[in-house]
Amino acid sequence: MSWVARTLKSSIGAKAVMAITGLMLVGFVVAHMAGNLLMFAGREAFNAYAEALQSLGALLWAARLGLLGAVALHIGSAVRLNRMNNQARPVKYRVIAPSVSSYATRTMKYSGYIMFAFIVYHLLHFTIGVTDASAYEFKQQGDVYSMVVVGFQQPIVSISYVVAMVLLSMHLSHGVSSVFQTLGFNHPKYNKLFSKVGPAIGAFVSLGFISIPAGVLLGIVAL
Repeated sequence: MSWVARTLKSSIGAKAVMAITGLMLVGFVVAHMAGNLLMFAGREAFNAYAEALQSLGALLWAARLGLLGAVALHIGSAVRLNRMNNQARPVKYRVIAPSVSSYATRTMKYSGYIMFAFIVYHLLHFTIGVTDASAYEFKQQGDVYSMVVVGFQQPIVSISYVVAMVLLSMHLSHGVSSVFQTLGFNHPKYNKLFSKVGPAIGAFVSLGFISIPAGVLLGIVAL
């Protein structure tokens, strides 16, 4: 077995895969949020953005498949690490007293699974149009702006979206900061700064996404 295969099968390799795919997904999330904020620029601006994406054709689907692959590798590595940790500690602690770790750190696994479920729902809702056929009709007419507005006019949809974005913020809060440690960028001089990067990005991204359903419900973004 080559050193590459041994490394990938080890906990170090699993952490490295998680870190690299995590950075890929963070880049996508930030870019996706920036594009979505064009909703505040109006129907024409947002529909032009959506049309530009659709015009990529095969490249767009290649990017989607690549992102899905990154998600699969990210989750698969998390499951492997969790299994390795359980095998290394077959007897569970009798008392759990998390004096140092944050709530986001302790719930990392669960928020990740919930986010995966949300991604599936989000694709079914806005990309494939299975969950809301009436809203998806606007997309088929080339009016993605109206599809998003009609979709978020349903309070239950907007509330579920907001909850998912809060969980995303928590996930990024710990995940982004831990990337620096995983990739070997630990340094006493910069560790304090690194620990603040994750929460800052998490808050920035979640507030950006949340502003859209909030804008729809408040009538700021309307048909």
